[in-house]
Amino acid sequence: MAENLILLYGLLFLVAFLYASVGHGGASGYLALMALFSFTPEVMKPTALLLNLFVSLTAFIQFYRGKYFIKKIFLPLALASIPMAFVGGLLILDGALYKKILGLLLLLPVARFLLFSNTPASEQKKSSMPLSLLIGAAIGFLSGLIGIGGGIILSPVLLFLKWTDQKQTAAISALFIFVNSLAGLAGQYTKGIQFNTAMIGYVLVAFAGGLLGAYLGAIKFKQTILKNILAIVLLLAAVKLIFTGA
Repeated sequence: MAENLILLYGLLFLVAFLYASVGHGGASGYLALMALFSFTPEVMKPTALLLNLFVSLTAFIQFYRGKYFIKKIFLPLALASIPMAFVGGLLILDGALYKKILGLLLLLPVARFLLFSNTPASEQKKSSMPLSLLIGAAIGFLSGLIGIGGGIILSPVLLFLKWTDQKQTAAISALFIFVNSLAGLAGQYTKGIQFNTAMIGYVLVAFAGGLLGAYLGAIKFKQTILKNILAIVLLLAAVKLIFTGA
């Protein structure tokens, strides 16, 4: 039992480190990890969102200090996503269906990390307010429903639309993840979720990993190697969740 806990803590630190280094809160990674350790969906959702709050805020602060945050792109996305994340947090999915949807969503960051390169400033396009509101609402709902912050969905969308480069995407996604995680938790709280003492340990470990990863990712790292490692890990987790439901 103690060996399993040490392994869980070590992997949790690594997931938080890798995700924060690319501006994500890490909920999809935490959920994949908890699924592999046989956590129930009722525990997975609030735990992942709670960890997200600490890691995503840490990541945002570091990328904001690097002057990568673009408020005019963030605001319409967040305004539409926050109420929908709350609504999604009110809903409860069947355990098997929940894990299959999570597995499919894990394929999005894999695509983001492996297929999307940086967008040069000369190729960036102006964002659209109506499209931003639509994207924000859709991602917000999924975020609350599954227990993620939505950054894994938002990031490839921003890069595909060429509204931002990679570090601008990281800054926007980090704050987007924070506000959606807060809204999703609020929605779940109305359904009577409970937090246990084990979550304190998870938060401390994830926060430490996120703090180091966010600092190195925003200031020191060239992110190609980290993204490839993270993509492979998520791909393996996605395949396991989709085809085995565990």
